[in-house]
Amino acid sequence: MQMFKYHCLNPIAQVGLEKFSDQYEKTEKIEEADGILVRSAVMHDMELPENLLAIARAGAGVNNIPLDKCAEKGIVVFNTPGANANGVKELVIAGMLLASRDVVGGIEWVKENQTDENVGKNAEKAKKNFAGTEIEGKKLGIIGLGAIGVRVANVAKHLGMEVYGYDPYVSVDAAWNLSRDVKHVIHVEDIYQECDIITIHVPLMDATKGMINKEALDQMKDGVILLNFARDLLVDEKAVLESIKAGKVRKYVSDFPNATTAGQEGCIVIPHLGASTEESEDNCAVMAVKELKNYLENGNIANSVNYPKCDMGICEQAGRVAIFHKNIANMITKFTACFGDNNINISDMTNKSRGEVAYTMLDIEQPASKEIIEKLQSIDGVFRVRVVK
Repeated sequence: MQMFKYHCLNPIAQVGLEKFSDQYEKTEKIEEADGILVRSAVMHDMELPENLLAIARAGAGVNNIPLDKCAEKGIVVFNTPGANANGVKELVIAGMLLASRDVVGGIEWVKENQTDENVGKNAEKAKKNFAGTEIEGKKLGIIGLGAIGVRVANVAKHLGMEVYGYDPYVSVDAAWNLSRDVKHVIHVEDIYQECDIITIHVPLMDATKGMINKEALDQMKDGVILLNFARDLLVDEKAVLESIKAGKVRKYVSDFPNATTAGQEGCIVIPHLGASTEESEDNCAVMAVKELKNYLENGNIANSVNYPKCDMGICEQAGRVAIFHKNIANMITKFTACFGDNNINISDMTNKSRGEVAYTMLDIEQPASKEIIEKLQSIDGVFRVRVVK
């Protein structure tokens, strides 16, 4: 039985670690690890061990992990999409209510007047200063219909809101789970121009960085409420502050504290609590461990952010070899020739690509020799060859 070692860069919920079998040993030495479990630790300047096979992020965002560097080393990086979706969804709804009703302002008034014996009576006079609006009947625009966006949309419909959704890449699974009453718009500008409340749920990429900018804000309705529980860099927050001063944006709710928005008028800034629930942390840990195990034991890839999805189940043959390589022509021919030249039959094979990288798995009827592995590794364009079995 093959043994594996794993290392935790952050505390990982025990309910997840309990999913490891006797095949796994926890190590405090990162250089010994076959797999790493991480939450928020920044890995960009970290020296990655040569024997490291995979990194599993117990959460959705992976901006703390050097994805390209890992891809070139044949290190698979996983995340756990949807595992914390319910926790984030609930906080988004809370943020919507906090922005619509000046609950925070009211609570602060009570604190400031806590020594007043007539605080109850005076509150009746003061409360008009904290009057807000209800969310029922309002138009909610959701940019990004992934695991979180879909949940927010469905809850908002139950709260009596008119929901508009924008996502040109919505998955089949998300589409099936989305309420049929949600209006799927083709142009994001329709969200900007039509909606009273806008919430953003897209990944941070070059194409989405700063997508909520001055041009987008200028198209929005006066008094719009803007929610950001995805990533702070998706929004040009200096432009948001200007829009708040100009009366364009009524409230900006962010789950990402920084020097730009902290304590600013019109901003409700939450200390990154979106996934900070016991349930979310447990769900992420369990999912991350399952992904890591399936890859280490079988070579199967699910929910990777730098390599394609690939699943060949459990290997029933004598051997299984996984090859990480550039997504270029003629690679498969070279791989199969290595086995054919040594009279080893390939019983099953799959090849998947993702951008500039690809992943090939081959089940073979005899174990691969050291010479064959070295020959595969010497092929131009191959990053890594791994003997799974």
